[in-house]
Amino acid sequence: MTKKALITGITGQDGSYLSGFLLEKGYEVYGMVRRSSVERFERIEHIKDRVHLVQGDLTDQSSLDEAVKEIQPDEVYNLAAQSFVPTSWNQPTLTGEITGLGATRLLEALRKLKPDARFYQASSSEMFGKVREVPQTELTPFHPRSPYGVAKVYAHFITVNYRESYDMFACSGILFNHESPRRGLEFVTRKITHGVARIKLGLANEIRLGNLDAKRDWGYAGDYVEAMWLMLQQDRPDDYVIASGETHSVREFVEAAFSSAGLDWERFVVLDPKFVRPAEVDLLIGDPKKAREKLGWSPKVGFRDLVKMMVEEDIETLKNSISLNSIVNT
Repeated sequence: MTKKALITGITGQDGSYLSGFLLEKGYEVYGMVRRSSVERFERIEHIKDRVHLVQGDLTDQSSLDEAVKEIQPDEVYNLAAQSFVPTSWNQPTLTGEITGLGATRLLEALRKLKPDARFYQASSSEMFGKVREVPQTELTPFHPRSPYGVAKVYAHFITVNYRESYDMFACSGILFNHESPRRGLEFVTRKITHGVARIKLGLANEIRLGNLDAKRDWGYAGDYVEAMWLMLQQDRPDDYVIASGETHSVREFVEAAFSSAGLDWERFVVLDPKFVRPAEVDLLIGDPKKAREKLGWSPKVGFRDLVKMMVEEDIETLKNSISLNSIVNT
């Protein structure tokens, strides 16, 4: 019998990789999208005719109830969120509504209408914030340093609460930074690789960045969605840190990106105080031992290969865009 999966946030980076992964596994995939005057399906354009898109919103309980009632999913992956940390400072209430309470509404819909569905909550390394220990494990105390991190902590613990209170199969994946060519341009990694591509092609002459000393544990999104799926295939629900186990500074990311394009980063990077967060998370590095031992999961794409992949894809995309524009304007 074909399994049904419901993915919130299907049009995002992780949603696009996960939907492709599940289709390859033979799933019937449903993706929840918000009604919008401007539809943005670029990341799933290559599989759009193979997935079922349903309208819904994490701020609207009735739409979630209706989706669960109609689809009767076997697995639910909650990837939707207001996920851009700087925006969470300007819109803290909205971030809490979507990222925090949204998870509660979805769990409530499942509790009432499909309690045997297996649920995955996208938790985040941003929950650790001002870290209490290095590296961070599933037992490291949380100390979030942004409204986004706080909202993710709430969503994480409400998932634990529903698991323990209602015996639901509810898991959280505490994913450390995971990037790809499909990452949004507002995120620092893609801002860097896209900026490098523009400089390489003569379209720009600088990139303005904030704190280059912040350290992150970066992996490839295509690897990390497999871990999400593996969590829901286990005999018992649990929470897992998903990470590479390595840490690199933003400066190292910058150096690797410019190096892969044959450029000297110090000629083009400008430090701009406006890109420094009010409260910075300085060092994140995860310990994926539990995921490795219990899920049999480990990342396949290394740090420098990831950066190179992103830069090359951005250069190619921009080249194609330039060629297309030249054809249109002739």
